Amino acid sequence: MASRRERQRRRRRSKNGAGLFILLGFGVTSAILAIVALSLVGYVVSIANSAPDITELKPLDQGQNSVVYAADGTPLGVIQSDVLRTEIPSTSIPQVMKDATVAIEDQRFYQHKGVDFEGVIRAGIKNLESHGSKVQGGSTLTMQLIKNLYSQDRKRDYKRKIREAKLAEELENIHPGRAGKTWILTKYLNSVPYGTVGGQNVYGVQAAARVYFNKRASQLTLPEAATLAGLPQAPSQYNPYFNRAAALKRRDEVLKKMLDLGYIDATQYSDAYDTPIQLHKSKYYQSRREQYFFDYVKDQLIKKYGKKTVRQGGLKVYTTLDFHMQQLARAAIKKNLGQPGDPSAALVSIDPKNGHIRAMASSSAYGTSKYNLATQAERQPGSTFKMIVLMTALERGVDINRTSYVSKRLQFTDPKYGKIDVNTDDGRPSNAPKSLFNAVVTSDNTVFQQLDLDLGPPEVTKTARAMGITSRMDSYPAEALGGLTRCCTPLEMTRAYVTINSGGYRTRAVSITGVRFPDGHVDTSLGRPGRVKVFTDGMTSEAIKAMEANVQRGTGTRAALGFCTAAGKTGTTSGFKDAWFNGMTPNLNTAVWVGFPKTNVPMLNVPGWPGEMFGGNAPAAIWHDFMTSAVDRKNCGSFPKPTEPFVAKPFSGRYVSGSGGGSGSGSYDNTYTDPNAAPPAPGTGVGTGGGGTTYDPNAYASPPAATPAPTPAPPTPTQPTPDPGTGTGTGGGGASPTG
Repeated sequence: MASRRERQRRRRRSKNGAGLFILLGFGVTSAILAIVALSLVGYVVSIANSAPDITELKPLDQGQNSVVYAADGTPLGVIQSDVLRTEIPSTSIPQVMKDATVAIEDQRFYQHKGVDFEGVIRAGIKNLESHGSKVQGGSTLTMQLIKNLYSQDRKRDYKRKIREAKLAEELENIHPGRAGKTWILTKYLNSVPYGTVGGQNVYGVQAAARVYFNKRASQLTLPEAATLAGLPQAPSQYNPYFNRAAALKRRDEVLKKMLDLGYIDATQYSDAYDTPIQLHKSKYYQSRREQYFFDYVKDQLIKKYGKKTVRQGGLKVYTTLDFHMQQLARAAIKKNLGQPGDPSAALVSIDPKNGHIRAMASSSAYGTSKYNLATQAERQPGSTFKMIVLMTALERGVDINRTSYVSKRLQFTDPKYGKIDVNTDDGRPSNAPKSLFNAVVTSDNTVFQQLDLDLGPPEVTKTARAMGITSRMDSYPAEALGGLTRCCTPLEMTRAYVTINSGGYRTRAVSITGVRFPDGHVDTSLGRPGRVKVFTDGMTSEAIKAMEANVQRGTGTRAALGFCTAAGKTGTTSGFKDAWFNGMTPNLNTAVWVGFPKTNVPMLNVPGWPGEMFGGNAPAAIWHDFMTSAVDRKNCGSFPKPTEPFVAKPFSGRYVSGSGGGSGSGSYDNTYTDPNAAPPAPGTGVGTGGGGTTYDPNAYASPPAATPAPTPAPPTPTQPTPDPGTGTGTGGGGASPTG
């Protein structure tokens, strides 16, 4: 038997061996853990290093709404897109919204440097306690901002978190201190998602305030701010429109957190807690002022930049529209055509100096019809088109004061254009010569039809194109009197007359002066007028004088202003289906159209306008009332004298009366056969008027001294008797216009 001492010695050796074994095991384990830790650290570092440098990243374009402004800065509306977002500065975000967001999303936001390690540990503990029922990620506001602005990776894994953490630290190093925290929080509040409403994604606190509470972010109350602050964690789950109970519970969590952290006191908490969620759905992003003009601007943007760029948003669009003039235009229309069942009206006003559209108004309600009468209503322009014929003559050098045509019933068949059947307004032509100047004043159809045939309808078409008419033209004789197949819109006719008022410059109609893009650069190319010289100012001055006389003593007297020189031309189509007045002062062009949209219903006995509706009636009155208030009286004098005086040139034609001074008739031929004229004696004719060679007094026009050939009584009219300056006309398949 071993002695007691030996047994103790063996026990000591056994204990020492076990201790060494334990110590060795601990050391090995520690070494393994250290290796694992180092490997893990290395792995984390390698993942972090795989993230790009923050300075090399360009923020993602989240998109935001494009806003359209009137000329005075008044917002006209927002262009619809899939994203509702309006970025605002920090000063427009109330402190209560900032506090609510920090409290519920990142309570140590002002202490950490982009990554909150305490928050990560706290989130891990919470996740263990909840057994996965309520997962917390531990992301800071800075990390969330990185995810929103710089990351396209939407996988929820640790690799993304590691990269976000690395970039968050770099971002905070770029934006240090309290000012940097303010920058980061502002960016976050402008980019975070707040849910989907009406199929549109709401981003940023300004859009959220509008969509949920119909107010600006700066007006948010404590309970409203707490409601919004609770949304980003689960925007669909906490959306108060779809789950009010969940939204209320989440809001109260935010309020409790704000109380715990000292952002609010007990009284504020209690008052906010007792306040129900009061939603006020807004139409801010759907409502628009001047919807027709707004749509026109949007179409111009799409033509220039493409639909994708426009829908992506972020544009600030500055337009030419004068909001005050727009109100004046509608008031003038309502004053003269304000009764139920009245015809519609459209008005377009353009600054002749630069082509800026100052007003584009109509009587139609956008909610009833989205058809823009000012830009889409292609209606026959009636006798307003005669000024295009007159400009064709002036461009050729025709002296409109000394060149005459006999005002007579025209009835013959042209081998090229077919039947020509044109009469004067009252069916009782004077059968005497009338100068082109006076034909403008009285709007004599027969004179202008003969002038058109002498000039050649294709030449009139060329002039129309030169003046900006883009609608279809067939070069028929009837087009001289406004009988076009699909023409013209009020915008088109206003632009054509701007060519006259601008001294002969075809000027592009401008609706947009500039577009500011999200990156800050401004494009002003759409604001350039694109002026092209097509006439001398001497030529246009002659036309303006004739239109002045039309307003002073002709068919357009109702448009006379008194305080300012005005010039213009009336127009009425056959059957009184369209009535126009297109006129100008030295600084403003305006055209007014009246009619029933998309129909050809005669305008008869309109309340306040008994009988037939003429261009000299409601259209001239609307023009007068609008221009009386819209024109700048201080700078409204007379039309300027031409810098290049008009020079008359010899003009020959089959119809023109010889009257001296650079105009006269050409030799007669039988291209046009007039059944009312006796056949000419061979070799007869008297050369008159600087360039005329022969003349047949029994042909299509008579000289001033000649006795007109007998004319049979006109047949019974098939159309209502037109107004002064109107009449029927046909030829070459064109529609039948009146003056």
